[in-house]
Amino acid sequence: MSQLQPPTDPVDLEAMAAALVGSGEYRVLRRLTPHLVQAAEPGEVVRRGLFVDVETTGLDPVRDEIIELTMTPFTYTAAGRVLAVGASFQALREPSRPIPSEITALTGIDDAMVAGHTIDPAEVVSFAAPAALVVAHNAGFDRKFLERYADVFTTKAWACSMSQVDWASEGYEGTKLAYLTAGAGFFYDGHRAMHDCLAAVALLAHTHPKSGRTGLSLMLDQARRPTWRIWAENSPFELKDRLKARGYRWNSEGIGGPRAWYVDVAEADRDAELAFLQAEIYRGEIDLLTRRIDAYDRFSERC
Repeated sequence: MSQLQPPTDPVDLEAMAAALVGSGEYRVLRRLTPHLVQAAEPGEVVRRGLFVDVETTGLDPVRDEIIELTMTPFTYTAAGRVLAVGASFQALREPSRPIPSEITALTGIDDAMVAGHTIDPAEVVSFAAPAALVVAHNAGFDRKFLERYADVFTTKAWACSMSQVDWASEGYEGTKLAYLTAGAGFFYDGHRAMHDCLAAVALLAHTHPKSGRTGLSLMLDQARRPTWRIWAENSPFELKDRLKARGYRWNSEGIGGPRAWYVDVAEADRDAELAFLQAEIYRGEIDLLTRRIDAYDRFSERC
């Protein structure tokens, strides 16, 4: 008995996909094809972005090391439209200690793969230098590692595709990259750094359903807005739960500021937050440490 062969004509495949979606009984995920090319409109300001992803031996940027780095360049307009995706820089690096088994299980990178490999900081600097903006899907992690590896990353504006897009308001129920891309209708081969970068740029280029805007446009809105970090230094211990409930975090290592509770607020909310602290926490006038944060130092160890 002959077996039915799947169609190979792209038109037939698209017709099948449309029929499945149109039935209301199925959702169709398409394989990511990242070769996006669009032309800028007359008068549009075009910039170069760089999406980065590091795989590391652990979570601590002081003790742990980069074992893989990918940087994917893309061009974009100031309004948040991705125009094109360039060829990625990808390199492996042998760390000073064996790769933990849990990291190999997560990334697929083992000691044999990285043996003898290095990442030249000068090559990294040359590749990253033209970028006006560096983006990562968890920039608070990637920036700390990369700033220790190459100073060029301390001079760039940074943005985060995970935390600086309100994915919930766009109808997504999580912020993991694989989940977001599936929600946007495509899938990709992960979990290697280059696959993640290409998928993330595609997610930024995608027009999302609720707002009708691209992910990049939504992210840039947040990245361009300054915030204020307010330190509740020497706050009464018995009121720590109230600070936690309001969104304050404890700076246990004293990095970028005192060992104290702190919160980041929008510029428009700074005065109201200081008034809350004086009235409800300190119960009197107090001069608190505050710091204005923008895209050039956000997500860095410096703040």
